[in-house]
Amino acid sequence: MERKLSIEEAASAALIQKIIDEVAHKGGGKVVLPAMELVLDRGLTLRSGIELVGQGEGTVLKKGPGRVYPFSGYHNYGMCDAPLESAAGLEVGMTVSLHDGRTHGGFYETFATITWIDGNWVGLDHGIEADYSAEHAPCLTTAYPLVFGHCVKEVALRDMRLEGNRAEQDKHMGGCRGSSVYFARSCSVEVSGVVERDYHGEGMGFQMCRDVKIIDSRFDYNSGNGLHPGAGSTNALFANCQANGNDKAGFFFCVRANNITVTDCTFRENRLGISIGTSDCYNLIEDCTIENNAGAGVLVRQSPEPVEVHSCRVERCRIGGNAREEGRGQIEVTSAAHDLVFVDNEITGSGGAGIYIEPSASAVFFQDNTVTGCEDEVGGEAQSLVETASTFECGYGQWPETHFRHLLTP
Repeated sequence: MERKLSIEEAASAALIQKIIDEVAHKGGGKVVLPAMELVLDRGLTLRSGIELVGQGEGTVLKKGPGRVYPFSGYHNYGMCDAPLESAAGLEVGMTVSLHDGRTHGGFYETFATITWIDGNWVGLDHGIEADYSAEHAPCLTTAYPLVFGHCVKEVALRDMRLEGNRAEQDKHMGGCRGSSVYFARSCSVEVSGVVERDYHGEGMGFQMCRDVKIIDSRFDYNSGNGLHPGAGSTNALFANCQANGNDKAGFFFCVRANNITVTDCTFRENRLGISIGTSDCYNLIEDCTIENNAGAGVLVRQSPEPVEVHSCRVERCRIGGNAREEGRGQIEVTSAAHDLVFVDNEITGSGGAGIYIEPSASAVFFQDNTVTGCEDEVGGEAQSLVETASTFECGYGQWPETHFRHLLTP
């Protein structure tokens, strides 16, 4: 089915959510937002079978101001509630994050929906993810993804602009539990035609997901990474996307982000261009533009055995003007990385190396690249280079079900 919303039906996040839930209950379909600008007081939850569609740049969803609610004291793991000094301004159905100073930013942070309010106690739709200690300033915050899905399948987000309103947020959203657009333990996800910017956290992230497509979208000027596939996510395609001006990496492969293709994408003026790390293997980066980032254009970051980076290809990319403030080359390969292939790239710099390789790396194939303006074509350990490229399958594609057995997906 297709449900087109009027301005009145889309006058609040709560009203939109009600219609999303109704369409999902009837078997799924397309929910079409009108041209409008709406300030959200909570995130929009996608359900399985839902396609949420806007009118391109005419549909603007903007995050409301962030607020911080201190806990009244210690609270322990698994409780489906939280004690606050004051719950004033909170409502049932709002999406919130909970943490203390030790747990903020990782999987120990809790993202939840408020289910009830009784005085200064608020109920949550699931248990908190850690013990929150009184001496480490535990709090509940109105930090949330603008659009998200947990344990969903066959979902899509299309054709809208998302504004993170970063200046009015007191706390950032941790990248493991959320981002401006976020999915967890989900499959068959597609995002297209989305323009996102200015979020206090990551732009687009997903954890423990499979079969994801991010197409014709951009994620700019966020306080975290622009694009962040993480935590065992596999079989993802990023095509014709941009991530520019982010405080961290334009593209951040997190732990065990495998069999991902990044094609025809642009990463400019971030802290790093593309960062590849722990167990990030069998990935393909092709036909991308990676320019004017403060650090390396492509960084294979520290990841010692047995979780080292291996079996990745970077080809036909334009990599230039990077390492302006940090880093040893346009491409930098560290630790025990091996079986990496760099071919047919155009690499330009104003110092440093075209590629810098640490002595502990091995089996790096670097041929048929055009390197200009760099002090050295290859810096560090040329002995790590090999004359024949390793052969391996990589990137987005068709894989047997055994490839996904480490994931719990719907």
